[in-house]
Amino acid sequence: MSSKVGGMATHEEILLKHQQHLQRQRDGIAYRMKKLAAKQAEITKKTNAVKEKIKKKYVDMKRVLDEDLQITLSQLDTEYEATEKLVEDRIEDCYHLTQELDQELSNIGAQVNTQKIEIQQLFVLSETRISKTLKLTDPDMIQMDDFKNEQLLSLTINLLLFIRSQVPVTKKLFQTYAADVVLEAETAHPKLIISPKGDSVTYTDTWQDVPETPTRFDTTLNVISKQGFSDGRQYWEVDVSGKTYWELGLTYPSIPRKGQEEDSWLGRGKESWCVEYFNGDYTAWHGGVQHELPLLAGKQFTRIGVYCSFPGGLVCFLGADTVTPLHCFCAGTFTDTLHQALCPGHDNEGTNWKSLKICDASRSAPVL
Repeated sequence: MSSKVGGMATHEEILLKHQQHLQRQRDGIAYRMKKLAAKQAEITKKTNAVKEKIKKKYVDMKRVLDEDLQITLSQLDTEYEATEKLVEDRIEDCYHLTQELDQELSNIGAQVNTQKIEIQQLFVLSETRISKTLKLTDPDMIQMDDFKNEQLLSLTINLLLFIRSQVPVTKKLFQTYAADVVLEAETAHPKLIISPKGDSVTYTDTWQDVPETPTRFDTTLNVISKQGFSDGRQYWEVDVSGKTYWELGLTYPSIPRKGQEEDSWLGRGKESWCVEYFNGDYTAWHGGVQHELPLLAGKQFTRIGVYCSFPGGLVCFLGADTVTPLHCFCAGTFTDTLHQALCPGHDNEGTNWKSLKICDASRSAPVL
């Protein structure tokens, strides 16, 4: 009997084909797992190699600084030893003179019958010797090269300032990725005031008379940047000083703008990533998942930095003052253009009226 009826495959043949298809899929997935494991090993190897190279450079820098320190201290020690020897020699000169004077004092009784002129000659000789010794051993005649030492100290201070200006090196690297961020007023919630330059956002209790646009947030106190980016690396900083509540991060343009959905809050949907600060506590958000950051509780920063690497699929937040890591999201692959996003928060019982201001991220914050 034929295995086919009217040219149609039998039930057994269909199951066999399906089984073969699933097996091929399983083999493909197993191969993919193998490739991912190899990729993981490659990433680990590359990361460790870079870390070792950087650690070696820091060891080299420490060695160079240690050698320079030893040269400087050795030079100062040489000068000190020379000066110390001079002082000891002058003390010895004074000691010998006191011994001679003691001897002369003891001989005076035996010189009662000595002629007057001889006594006068001895007196003159003693006075001359004493005067010469006192002049030679004057402490004010022994000087350190204070000017040279001040120059040495000044050069050391300048070296320290230079090193401080170059570290942390991570911050210096981020500064090379500094982005020019301008806020789009047409996206801002009506209770937000955007500065004319688009570099700051301020909460107000007054509902602003602004045109209704499809891009404007009407529930959450958000505003996003005019320009987005879809490649490379970008870094930006926001001045958060004096604030008790704020949220900031990155978002796709597809983030919901209207209605009561919580997804329109930064980090509550899959379209955005953010760090939130509220009354001393920090929380990172993405996809509605809350990441509490208890180790940062109570810490306050003047600036918050956000670094995004499109190739690496990373969104990293840091306290820019001290380059303190806050949280890092690994998105893997971004699927759309990213925009910077800010939420200055409500008034928080009168404690949160200050603006969020975008900073020049290519320059460090001034030391107060």
